[in-house]
Amino acid sequence: MTTITKEAREKLADVSTATLTTQLFKRGFRNAYLQGVGRLTSHHRSMVGPAFTLRYIPAREDVDHLGVFQDYDHPQRKAIESVPEGGVLVMDCRGDASAASAGSILVTRLMMRGGGGLVTDGGLRDSPEIAGFDIPCFTGGASAPTNLIKHHAVEELNQPIGCGGVAIYPGDIMVGDREGVVALPAHLAEEIAHEAHTQERQERFIISEVRSGKALRGVYPPNAEAQARYDAWTEE
Repeated sequence: MTTITKEAREKLADVSTATLTTQLFKRGFRNAYLQGVGRLTSHHRSMVGPAFTLRYIPAREDVDHLGVFQDYDHPQRKAIESVPEGGVLVMDCRGDASAASAGSILVTRLMMRGGGGLVTDGGLRDSPEIAGFDIPCFTGGASAPTNLIKHHAVEELNQPIGCGGVAIYPGDIMVGDREGVVALPAHLAEEIAHEAHTQERQERFIISEVRSGKALRGVYPPNAEAQARYDAWTEE
């Protein structure tokens, strides 16, 4: 499983997904923000953790029936029991949220095992209950029907998938806030964490300048005079 330093993890939890998408764009990555995937859980704590993936393909009537859930090793259940502590279960439902990809029992088990979060571009059932859970959950929408009417869980776990229109590779660092979810390539997560933290500190200074009545010209981006004020501001 991908590991990042405690300092980097704390910084990623303290910056916005908007800032992270800018940092990724600086490095040539344009498609890292998951589209159509929003936060369900009501607490505001950010999600940070490496991706563990599950892929669904379209269901077929002769294969996907309620009897398959008698198998404790059904891929959906096996995925829940396989996510490493701190890992984020990311599910590829082809952007179809008309059926659930999990419900309260499975999410409870993931939470009790120490999972770092859940992300799906499909639906979640029992959503009013899950909304109050401590584990961060992001979904394409609330949907009562069981996954079996639309989704077939594929046996091979932790393989590259697509979620919210974004390529997700196992170990990518998933960061979620109140705005949404972004996937950071694992090899860039550490440096992005530190630069994103610096960017947000600079932006807080710029906002303070704008709130004081200054125009954007000379401040955003900062000219030499504004930069000098920023340097003094950071030393306060």
